Amino acid sequence: MIRNVLGSIVALLGAAAAVLSPFRDWYDGRLGRYYGVDDLFTGVTAAHPGVLGSILLPFLFAAVLAVVGVVLRFRPLVALAGVLVLGFTVLWMVRQGQAEGSLTVAGDGSGLQQGVAGAAGGGVLLLLGAALMSGRGRRDRRPRVAQPYAAPGSADPDTWPPTREPGPSVQTSPWPEPEADPYVGPSPGSSRDTEPTATYPVQDPPDRPGKPSPSGD
Repeated sequence: MIRNVLGSIVALLGAAAAVLSPFRDWYDGRLGRYYGVDDLFTGVTAAHPGVLGSILLPFLFAAVLAVVGVVLRFRPLVALAGVLVLGFTVLWMVRQGQAEGSLTVAGDGSGLQQGVAGAAGGGVLLLLGAALMSGRGRRDRRPRVAQPYAAPGSADPDTWPPTREPGPSVQTSPWPEPEADPYVGPSPGSSRDTEPTATYPVQDPPDRPGKPSPSGD
């Protein structure tokens, strides 16, 4: 996170320096925006092109790339912006050297001036910012493999092999399970239930004292 913030700040500073550099003197008091994009490929001339037709155009494009790269945290885009700024700066120096015969640096306002230093410094800052950024975190796109169940310890020997049922939290009864059919007698409706029962003679109760007998004796 800190690297992204620091790299983003450095990259934005480099983009700002690159965009502001054409509004400063580049060579012998001539502003950078007075050099056309065509001059970089056909040779430097004394013509003054419009703002969007000047060397400012590729620098604006590089700044847009840098901002997009910072927002998306995409390091290659920021690095590409730095390469564009440095590339156009070096290309201008080549064309200017061909037009003048040589490039000079003097303190009296002639030769290479602050605008070129600003453009070159902006390109370097863009590359440095891209190097400092950590970029977006890579997502693991590998398919997830289901992890095998670990073998239970000696405290839970009955939970193996693993199932989706709850293991140690299940409360079991300490009593033995009842049998499926504990009744072993005859089944209802068998022949034993339909057999006639034996009849026994009814005995008269013994005579009690004082009770008259049936014969009248």
